[in-house]
Amino acid sequence: MHESFNSVFQFSLVAFSSIFFLVDPFAAIPTFLAMTADSEQPRRRRMAKRASWTCFVVLNAFALAGSLIFKFFGITLPAFEIAGGLILLLIGIEMLQARRSSTQEVPREAAEGAEKADAGIVPLGIPMLAGPGAISTVMVLMGPSPTVEHALPVFIAITVTSLLSFIVLAGADRVRKHLGQTGIGIMMRMMGLLLTAIAVQFVLNGLNHLGVLPKH
Repeated sequence: MHESFNSVFQFSLVAFSSIFFLVDPFAAIPTFLAMTADSEQPRRRRMAKRASWTCFVVLNAFALAGSLIFKFFGITLPAFEIAGGLILLLIGIEMLQARRSSTQEVPREAAEGAEKADAGIVPLGIPMLAGPGAISTVMVLMGPSPTVEHALPVFIAITVTSLLSFIVLAGADRVRKHLGQTGIGIMMRMMGLLLTAIAVQFVLNGLNHLGVLPKH
């Protein structure tokens, strides 16, 4: 019972940290403020709310549909763990340089978003918050045959991450004032380091499941 609790707790911690670090609302603050430069606070809150809801819906949809996607395309869990790990590794390396990954944010999309009347859903919600890295991660965490012990922590992690994203973006001015660009850069590097470690673990898990590495 004790070992089972520790296993669920450890998985919950990995699920939340990997999803939150990939969504990374702190790194989206500069783009969000640039897109809403001419907007009043109520409109900024509405856009932050739409972006967070979009992130919540998209990630939950892929978490629920993940097993069907695995079966439909005949993808094995080890293959997806290795592919997902490599994607996370690339994103983590860019975060270590305090840069937002191009899989989440492209300058052209940010420029188009600034011209939109409401960019809360696209590009803020997707792909800036719910990008390919976050989507592939929730699918890997759920696996092809999810159990309650694995599914519940993932859904909770998505919910908490979406809520925190709304809080961070809705108060983007205050967050940037308190942290500054240097503080945001430091946070990105710390998240990038942890994300890189999680990415390597995903790849090792995939190789382990394939029998390439000996089991410990």
